[in-house]
Amino acid sequence: MTKAHFDELIHPSTRLTLVATLAAADWAEFAFLKDRLALSDSALSKQLTTLEEAGYVTTERRLSGNRRKVRARLTSAGRDAFNGHIAALRAIVADATAPADGPSA
Repeated sequence: MTKAHFDELIHPSTRLTLVATLAAADWAEFAFLKDRLALSDSALSKQLTTLEEAGYVTTERRLSGNRRKVRARLTSAGRDAFNGHIAALRAIVADATAPADGPSA
């Protein structure tokens, strides 16, 4: 079972969407991520760099014809952090929707 842990690095909506997208794939191409998140090249690069520096993402740069292609994937640490963050969000929602014990104030 995944230990619930709220992750401040993953939580901003852009990074959460990026990590969730990567969690659903083995590798994802930069162009796909850019379109999926509706980000500029520089904004996506910044998000990937932040996640890569934290050890959550790894990127691979390769040549395809005359063009450099970049793709990314979650590391094991990134997948664990994502799963822990989702577990923490679920716990927050469950606590908020649970009936209160005792009389109302």
